[in-house]
Amino acid sequence: MREDLSIVPASPVPPTVSTQLARASAKVAGFLEVGLQGAANTERAYTSDLKSYVTFCERHGLRALPADVETLTEYVAYLATEKPTPEPGDGGSGEKKKRKGQQPLTRPHSLATIKRHLAAIRKAHQLAGHRLPATLDALNIVMEGIARTLGKRQDQAQAFTVDELKQALRRIDLETSAGLRDRALLLLGFAGAFRRSELMELNIEQLEFTERALLVHLAKSKTNQYGAVEDKAIFYAPTMDFCPVRCLRAWLNLLGRTKGPLFVKIPRAAPGHMAATSDKRLSDISINKIVQKRLGADYSAHSLRVSFVTVAVLNGQSHKAIKNQTKQKTDAMIERYTQLNNVVSYNAAQALGL
Repeated sequence: MREDLSIVPASPVPPTVSTQLARASAKVAGFLEVGLQGAANTERAYTSDLKSYVTFCERHGLRALPADVETLTEYVAYLATEKPTPEPGDGGSGEKKKRKGQQPLTRPHSLATIKRHLAAIRKAHQLAGHRLPATLDALNIVMEGIARTLGKRQDQAQAFTVDELKQALRRIDLETSAGLRDRALLLLGFAGAFRRSELMELNIEQLEFTERALLVHLAKSKTNQYGAVEDKAIFYAPTMDFCPVRCLRAWLNLLGRTKGPLFVKIPRAAPGHMAATSDKRLSDISINKIVQKRLGADYSAHSLRVSFVTVAVLNGQSHKAIKNQTKQKTDAMIERYTQLNNVVSYNAAQALGL
């Protein structure tokens, strides 16, 4: 059955809002359009989630929009329990492959992901001019059951140690353009506790080099939707090969420009030659692949941020100091990010003085 993805808005401004835009002044229309937008990564995730939702509804003969409570409860139960079905002729390895229009499930979704799917469905209703059912008691009860079944601990990117990062950096070939770029990206991403979306969107003009540190001016982020300028401070390290500021300067010297995207794609070069750089910005997927290439398949771009928090906590840094760099709003997020769960390595019982 062909997917009907018409419920997924093609643009931030749906037809139902067009009437409001037409009647509004240019200034009001602009604010209305921006108000319907969100962080770029969130929008991409919502689009993917809505495709999954539409596919589910079509396969089960359910109405996607406007949804009723029964449809929503069926969908979240599916996300929480469904396992992938191998495709014909796949020999049982269908878990690794995509079905058209649907991400295969290798395991039940996490509670956080299920909540994001619901947020995407809620957003789709808003953009299409529909309202969700006034009473969602049944859905709330089902979600509580899912939370109790799956547990409230969210999946988290794996953290690395500083020694593991240094080992990875030593393996990078610095005689190549990609090597200089990747070293700068890893060090900046870790030292600045950056999200991959922030690394992707960085421009050279957002960098300010000072005697004490590099200041990175962020105009907008996942937790800063209103565009208030936020700064991250990146400090010098004693060793050149592990200094995020000097390694970034080496990359900038190769770029040879003062404006435009900071981390860009690099065309292939002949062996032993330094490739020319481009002005094509790396995608968030490309950044993730770079981290996995340099650090290992167990890690992701989010490991840069998670590792910063974990290392900072181990070094005795206060939550306030950590949030000053991560820009997280609550201590709860730090607790979630900190990966100190090894019952032997991190346990007060080993320091009782017995």
